[in-house]
Amino acid sequence: MIENIVTIKLNVDEELVIRKNSLCAVNPTTDKRIAVVTGIHGDELEGQYICYKLVKTITEKMQNLKGRIDIYPAINPLGMESVSRAVPTSGLDMNKLFSAGEDLGSNSENIGKKIVEDIKGADLCVDIHASNLFIREIPQVRIAPKNSDSLLKYARKLNTDLIWLHESGAVGGGSLAEALIEEGVPTLAVEMGVGGRIDIIYCEQILHGIFNIMNYLGIWEDEEDGISNPVVARDNAVHVVHSVGSGIFIPAAEHNMWLEKGSAIGEIVTPITGTKVQVITAPVSGVVFSLREYPIVYEGSVIARMLDLNNNRM
Repeated sequence: MIENIVTIKLNVDEELVIRKNSLCAVNPTTDKRIAVVTGIHGDELEGQYICYKLVKTITEKMQNLKGRIDIYPAINPLGMESVSRAVPTSGLDMNKLFSAGEDLGSNSENIGKKIVEDIKGADLCVDIHASNLFIREIPQVRIAPKNSDSLLKYARKLNTDLIWLHESGAVGGGSLAEALIEEGVPTLAVEMGVGGRIDIIYCEQILHGIFNIMNYLGIWEDEEDGISNPVVARDNAVHVVHSVGSGIFIPAAEHNMWLEKGSAIGEIVTPITGTKVQVITAPVSGVVFSLREYPIVYEGSVIARMLDLNNNRM
């Protein structure tokens, strides 16, 4: 059942409408509910494909559905329409505006409150993000370290390559994940791919993970095979590689590639002089789980993140 959860009048006789699709078992055997949310940032498109495949697969196999799934494909519809990371009317990052408290001043904040209230009571929420336009990420769950004890058992079933215990913006102050966790809803923030694009392989990987979690919760009756056992990483095992100058980044390594310490990640060049600004090498032996996608860089730009498995102390 498709339902409008937020409707706000805009200028020129237009409306902002946020919708969800609630799919419920014909003959339920559990009252458990999972929520899948995406589209908080308008340039994060991976979740659009995942929501499409979720609805398509479940409606074709309704006999396997034993509980309820609520799917929220576009939490920031204006951002989706304008391919804008922020909320176009305000320029604000919507993932810093969620609250379950009193009504707040702006439309965006009040929208966030209504979304939290609508999801409240779910047994689990999967909050799907993509990376930005600049960095490509392997499929990963990001968890604030303080929440690791309660969330790891779910995160391990989501079929990602990595679980990063890290205070990122996806789980920080004002985020949907933080607001829902405060309301007692375990919430997994997923990052993958690159902004403005859809990586079908990554999407299918997370799709299998969602069905695997639904099966674990008793909401779906169809076991998933080949679920990965992700690496759980703390910040002490993550090395961030930055540019020392401006120019064009030319990669020598591939994303999700194992490199030995000292191996080439790439180089930064200056087109007008035909010279190299920096030869970038791996600071440790490990996996490149984030890699620069957008080639123009400036001093301090993130080039790569590497996971040092030998230094991954828990």
